[in-house]
Amino acid sequence: MAEIAPLTPLRYDLSRLASSGGFASVVAPPYDVIDAAQRAELAARNPHNVVKLILPEGEGDAKYKNGGDLLASWRAEGALVRDDEPAFYRYDQTFTPPGVAGGKPITRRGFLGLVKLVALDRGIVLPHERTLSGPKEDRLKLFRATRTNLSPGFMLYRDPARALDSALERATELAAFDTADGIHHALAKITDAQAMREIVQGIAKSSLLIADGHHRYETAFRYMEETTSAGVARPEHQYFMVFFANGDDPNLVVFPTHRHVHSLPSFDFEELSKGASSLFDVKPLPGGASAEVLTAALADAGKAAPSLVACSGDGRAVLFTLKAGVDLGAHAVLGKKPGPLRRTDVALLHMGLLEPVLGITPEAQAAKTNIFYPQDAPAALRELRSGKGQVLFLMNATPVAQVREVAEAGEVMPQKSTFFFPKVLTGLCIHTLEPTRSVPGVS
Repeated sequence: MAEIAPLTPLRYDLSRLASSGGFASVVAPPYDVIDAAQRAELAARNPHNVVKLILPEGEGDAKYKNGGDLLASWRAEGALVRDDEPAFYRYDQTFTPPGVAGGKPITRRGFLGLVKLVALDRGIVLPHERTLSGPKEDRLKLFRATRTNLSPGFMLYRDPARALDSALERATELAAFDTADGIHHALAKITDAQAMREIVQGIAKSSLLIADGHHRYETAFRYMEETTSAGVARPEHQYFMVFFANGDDPNLVVFPTHRHVHSLPSFDFEELSKGASSLFDVKPLPGGASAEVLTAALADAGKAAPSLVACSGDGRAVLFTLKAGVDLGAHAVLGKKPGPLRRTDVALLHMGLLEPVLGITPEAQAAKTNIFYPQDAPAALRELRSGKGQVLFLMNATPVAQVREVAEAGEVMPQKSTFFFPKVLTGLCIHTLEPTRSVPGVS
């Protein structure tokens, strides 16, 4: 099914980094989670921080040329060098789950490599959310100006038996460092021929679910379509750089993203509960309860049926649990969707409450007109009770298996349905998109 290949990437010269702040000084989160203040802070860490490439300076389209010129100058001066030895790059991130006091550290393991670009309707690479045109146009201009794939996507393969674990162990350590958020990162290089064959053959048995980087993948596909090949086999621009992780690994955890509704012309908490009662059993929760108490009740209810908690600014909270035997197929909105989607918590909220009960249209949802998407439940509840917004919906995380089931049914989830933490860093490897260069095969 999926065709993957090792990298021969541009990488930071590790010997130079040793005297200039280390690897932590040049990497950055994905471009789409960096605001202006964080960009300035990252750029100040090191003259060669990758944020200067993924979010180049300049006005209008001039910034893309600036990014391309800057990349060329870094290559010329040796800050970025080509590693011509084909390899997969194992990447471990060790972290404490966010919002879990006293939580035990988790290590998420995966590897960086390339995937052959294919149309999303072929069922090989599966999206789970819709994309917006603005971000894709921005990234396409940067692809054209730099002729590089700077930021990896994040995809999940199927390996319930964890057959690839032993191949990923056969690696040579390259670098280990901590970032300011307390996450420990370790990068290692896999060049063992047998290990690489096992990885390629193992992934070929699976479809790939996009966990993060939908815009980047679609942009890379569009760039491939508009780029003329130079007559070489397996040209670079037909492949996309990805962090691959086992979707069946218990250390691959997904966290919830909550919904904080605001600025509705009119809102009444009691009317919300009444409107929800056609689909949900409605159970009042203790007044003024903490986020920890509310999310614990939600997690317990979610073991039996799709559930969510609605909170008001005056301390009230109710648990909504899907009624047993309710016919979702007959619902005016949910009934138009395939079964795997309409039983997800996020679809029930968006299509069963936000749209028909609160009047927030799909267009307004996509534009985030009336919704914030917080990931820190205690902070969001404090903001609600201090007067921000009108109602906070606390959510359980969407399991990876459920996301995959929806994607394999040819459907996508509402936006912000998944929160894969931590983000995959940009700057560990850079994949060039030269039509004259071939991607190495594995024999």
